Amino acid sequence: MRPPAQATPVPGPRPSRARGAYFAPPLPRIFAHRGLALDVPENTLGAFRAALAVGAVHLETDVHASSDGVAVISHDPTLERVAGRPDRVADLTLAELRSIDLGGGETFVTLSEALLAFPEARFNIDVKADDACRPTAEAVRAAGAIDRVLITSFDVRRKRLTASALPGVATSASAAEFGPALAFAKLGWAWAVRRILRNVDAVQIPPQVSRIGTVTPRTIDVLHRAGVEIHVWTINDPVVARDLLVRGVDGLVTDRADILVPLAAEFKPVR
Repeated sequence: MRPPAQATPVPGPRPSRARGAYFAPPLPRIFAHRGLALDVPENTLGAFRAALAVGAVHLETDVHASSDGVAVISHDPTLERVAGRPDRVADLTLAELRSIDLGGGETFVTLSEALLAFPEARFNIDVKADDACRPTAEAVRAAGAIDRVLITSFDVRRKRLTASALPGVATSASAAEFGPALAFAKLGWAWAVRRILRNVDAVQIPPQVSRIGTVTPRTIDVLHRAGVEIHVWTINDPVVARDLLVRGVDGLVTDRADILVPLAAEFKPVR
């Protein structure tokens, strides 16, 4: 049975390094995964606009580089899934990418355009390719958006290369960092987890890795004591979402911001 709103536990403050503006909005955080793509294609201005319209503050997105060195928002390296073409994003110029109709009147958008179009939004940026590191950093700097982006990548070298060009930017753990951290968290060794994750602000993880639960009471406690936020992906079921928020995770990455934003509002502190 659903508990009354007033009984819903509220995540408390987390021990951490000094937090920038990216983490200023109150917990918990809902990250709109590639925007809200119910009536428009993912990772487009329309999808981001739709997510913000339902109350999302954080937009999760992905970046590749065009052949002429521009940071372009796209999850996949090819156009096959989104446009039915075998071309690679990296092999096309920005002008060529802009000529492609993704549906609903939407086309590819640059990271700069998205950052400038939504100046109040926080962006969670997954750098998908080595050649996207420099253009991503340039776009963030040009938009004056260092304090409202979080840089991540499955590849730790790629993440660090991008972040090194953006002093003070928020980052999350890459796979090579989180794997050892999870092992030590299972043992309850917060000191070891803190050491491994000393240069990141968050872990962004699925509920399980190789059938090993990542968000057990022990791992949540240890990761919080290590000073990082816990964001879980990709959660679309409100029952699962509620359970994770009750456990105390700090954020959820979702395709259904329209459902999870109002649910998360029940967990936000009363001002």
